[in-house]
Amino acid sequence: MKKLIIAFLGVALFFGMFTQNVKAQSSITAQAYAEVIAALTATETSQLNFGRFSPEQQGGQINLSPQGELNTSGSLVLAGGTHNPASFNITGQTDASFSISLPSTPAILTNFSNSKTMTVSGWESLPPAGIGAGVLKGGSLAVNVGATLTVGSMNDNPVGVYSGTYSITFAYN
Repeated sequence: MKKLIIAFLGVALFFGMFTQNVKAQSSITAQAYAEVIAALTATETSQLNFGRFSPEQQGGQINLSPQGELNTSGSLVLAGGTHNPASFNITGQTDASFSISLPSTPAILTNFSNSKTMTVSGWESLPPAGIGAGVLKGGSLAVNVGATLTVGSMNDNPVGVYSGTYSITFAYN
């Protein structure tokens, strides 16, 4: 039995000489990276303006396209003045794509002298709204927004200036 223990210790010592450099685990220092890009910003460079008009007896609608074209229906009479789509300058990371989300509900324009209102709906943009709608070539892009203004009769919408707000969301993809 004593010989068996000595033999066992001898064999264990023999194998121990060959396995003492073998490790059961390994460690390495690795690299991690992150890149911060320029914030996406939107600046209103031109307000949405349907111009001057008279609703006459029935009222109607004025459609202002993102390209600045006016179309009317109903008894509206255009009376000149400045009209233009809204325009936004979007800036951020060069060549990054972004999405445009237009309002999902109408905006209300109010005449503050008499509290009468008009609605703005049918939003459209150039480039068209959606995911990946625009690419920031050179780090910026102009986005134009048009819509349709619904106007009541002269009794519903008497003379005056009507104004209101709406929200558009621009986001990196």
